[in-house]
Amino acid sequence: MATAPHGSHALPENAVSLKGVGKTYRTRGGSKPALTDVTLDIPRGSLFGLLGPNGAGKSTLINILAQLVIKSVGEVRIWGFDLDRQPRAAAAAIGVVPQELNIDPFFTPRELLDLQAGLYGVPKRQRRTMEILAAVGLADQAESYTRTLSGGMRRRLMVAKAMVHCPPVLVLDEPTAGVDVELRQQLWSYVRELNAAGTTLLLTTHYLEEAEELCDRIAIIDHGRVIACDTTRALVRRFDSKELVFTLGEDVAAVPHALAGFHATLEGPRRLRLSYQPSRVPVGEILAAVQQAGLTVTDLSTVEPDLEDIFLQLTRRRDGTGGGRTAHPAAAAGGRG
Repeated sequence: MATAPHGSHALPENAVSLKGVGKTYRTRGGSKPALTDVTLDIPRGSLFGLLGPNGAGKSTLINILAQLVIKSVGEVRIWGFDLDRQPRAAAAAIGVVPQELNIDPFFTPRELLDLQAGLYGVPKRQRRTMEILAAVGLADQAESYTRTLSGGMRRRLMVAKAMVHCPPVLVLDEPTAGVDVELRQQLWSYVRELNAAGTTLLLTTHYLEEAEELCDRIAIIDHGRVIACDTTRALVRRFDSKELVFTLGEDVAAVPHALAGFHATLEGPRRLRLSYQPSRVPVGEILAAVQQAGLTVTDLSTVEPDLEDIFLQLTRRRDGTGGGRTAHPAAAAGGRG
């Protein structure tokens, strides 16, 4: 389902742009910052992931984009439209799928989509209600009351509601939260189709492996600040750690003394796992140490870091609890924690 052109507005380089955005909530005791100096560009046509622990500020950021929360400071542009000076145009350029399944139980999917299209001023002759319902697999439920739909169907209906005005930007807030594996795969397949058709997607998810598979760019937010933003591949490369897993030809009772300078552990009498930092330790040095230890190696495999590793390293570092898996004893001395 292709995304219709958004009027005659020139295509922007970035679908969403935030500069110095902050949000502070007033409390009885004073104030509580939710976002601090958030500067972020989401390229047009990208599939962009926003990750962070609970309470990191993801929902506040999304609610600002949806104009449900007023930012305290900074500039936000959606499809080139300034959120302060052109709020209606900015709202028309974005669709938001919230995490909560907030649907009137006494409407049918067809009625809900027609109502939503009317709220956005979409003329009746331009509405694509059945096309959108078919795209999310709900055409056969068009006349059913939403209260009779399963949780997965209602989740898909929320996506359909957000697409009635053909927004060039779609925000998905935890779209697969609480859904089964089969539905999760269906939703991600639809997300890929939308992105391939030109829709820019911003999604938040707790499933890091899905973000790594789906997203071409990722930002990590923690304590209201963006602590990393890069391509998915570049983020993973920033985690300076690899593991070598050795299958041995004979039983070993303990880690040999020759490997004492490395972070090595036995996972069985014939399986040795060794973590190291490629920037500090050449792999040849490790292999030489294994040979010096007199070990017979029958198989060797390399374990690369993934997005979960970098996520844990960055968020734990800010909490002062270390940097995820220790890559090498020198890491602690090197100030990586």
